[in-house]
Amino acid sequence: MISLTQDAGGFIRMSRHFPITSLITIFYTDGASEVFSGRQLNAIYDEARAVFRTQNHLDEKGFSRAPAKTVQPSSDIAFVAVHAGMAAQ
Repeated sequence: MISLTQDAGGFIRMSRHFPITSLITIFYTDGASEVFSGRQLNAIYDEARAVFRTQNHLDEKGFSRAPAKTVQPSSDIAFVAVHAGMAAQ
């Protein structure tokens, strides 16, 4: 079983997909905990990555198609927002 801890900002560190059959426990800052399947957490990660790419005008693969005027520090995410009750969704 994999254990993750929510930080003060409400995020967990997740920079890759987990195996879909694994169980991941998230410990929230309020003391509660919740168990997710790898499939559930991967879906949450994919949704957060899609929102990030849309907000930063990146395509589906994370590449900028805008003219190269500025340097983008990153084209991917490392933190995912979570809250209690997400495992039931």
